[in-house]
Formats: sequence, C-alpha cells, structure tokens
Amino acid sequence: MGILARITSAGKSSSNNNNQSSLASGGHGIDKNRVLAPTDPNVINPVTAGTWETVRTAPVNHTPRYFNKAEADALKQVATQKKEEARQAKRAYKSLKKLEEADAQVHVAHRRYIKGVADNELVKKRADASTARHLHAQRPEYARLGFGLDRAENNAQKRVEELKAKIKDKY
Repeated sequence: MGILARITSAGKSSSNNNNQSSLASGGHGIDKNRVLAPTDPNVINPVTAGTWETVRTAPVNHTPRYFNKAEADALKQVATQKKEEARQAKRAYKSLKKLEEADAQVHVAHRRYIKGVADNELVKKRADASTARHLHAQRPEYARLGFGLDRAENNAQKRVEELKAKIKDKY
C-alpha cells in the first residue's frame, strides 16, 4: 500500500492486542541486535572492518637493480596511465562519499520522523488513557442513574398493575 493510500484510508486501525498488553505492562519489542544490525552486510563497522588490501601496481623492489630503456619506457607509460586512473578514482571516491553522506542525511531525517511518530503516538495513548480513566470514573454515576431508572420502571409497572386490578374489580 502506497503512502497516499495509507494516509487517505481513514478509520482502519491495525492495533495488535499482544503488543498493547506488552506495552501496558511496560514491555518492549526493541531488539538491540536488530537496532544495531548493519545497513548492509558489507558495511564497515567494528565487527566487519573490511579488508586491509591496498592497490599495488608494481611489486616492491627489495634490492637495487638497473632498468633498460624498454623497461623504463614501459614503466613511464604505465605510470602515466595510473596517474590518470588515480585522478579518476579520486573523483569516483569523492562521488561515492557524497552518496553515502546523502544516504546518511535521509536516514537521519527518517529516524527523526520515526521518533516524532513514536512521540506523538505516546501523546495520543496518554490522551486515550486519560479518557478511559475519565469514563471509568463516570461508571458509578451511570450505575446510579440505571438503578434509578429500574426503580422508576418497577414503580410505574407496579402502579399499572394496581390500576389494572382496580379496573378488573369494578367490572
């Protein structure tokens, strides 16, 4: 169901009695493992710190050596190519970082929204509980009114029966 359909479908309540009784007894459904679960299986965090690999185009030379002209020319060509690829890689990583920052901003904004929903749900539930307490306080008065009506009905019925008996006796 889309957001507009949910907003415009008035009067549909999805309360769950199990959750309500759990909430009423101070329980919760907050699983810390789900709260702290990574947003992606490959995301970097203390548990999944990622790899410690690096980029190495040429092997490390542990001993000094001479290079011939062909080797030097080939290394120069590779170095020029890698310099350009490094420039493009920096641009790409900068864009990837911006994407992560945008995702994080959306995530934070959504969590603020969720906190607002939760805060307002609590305000609504406080109002509901207050109304329920108020209605419970009215029960004795309604009972008194009901007993009074029962008594009036009984008295009226008794009087009707007396009148019927009088009329019967006359005829």
